Amino acid sequence: MTVSDFIKLGQVSDVPVGQVKIFQAGSVRIAVCNVEEQYYAIADLCTHDNGPLGEGELFNDQIECPRHGARFNVKTGNPLCLPAVVPVPTYPVEVRDGALWVNVSPNSK
Repeated sequence: MTVSDFIKLGQVSDVPVGQVKIFQAGSVRIAVCNVEEQYYAIADLCTHDNGPLGEGELFNDQIECPRHGARFNVKTGNPLCLPAVVPVPTYPVEVRDGALWVNVSPNSK
């Protein structure tokens, strides 16, 4: 993974502590979650029914889909309760000079 594989999303100030913001990174919609000033990027797509995961609520390091209540760990993408059973893709995030950068390339994990 090289620096050139990362796409600039926005500023860290765009995502306050305990909040989620949706960004477009190339062809991928990303939900960036701020958990105690650590940033995690997951696909904005619930694996249960393709719902808008980034519109859900963030509880510590878990995000809940607004449609049916499936929860995922934002650090790993792993589902934590039904109805979801398939993990959500996660992406590496870097903070550079106050900006958020994400790598959505297939080999980035």
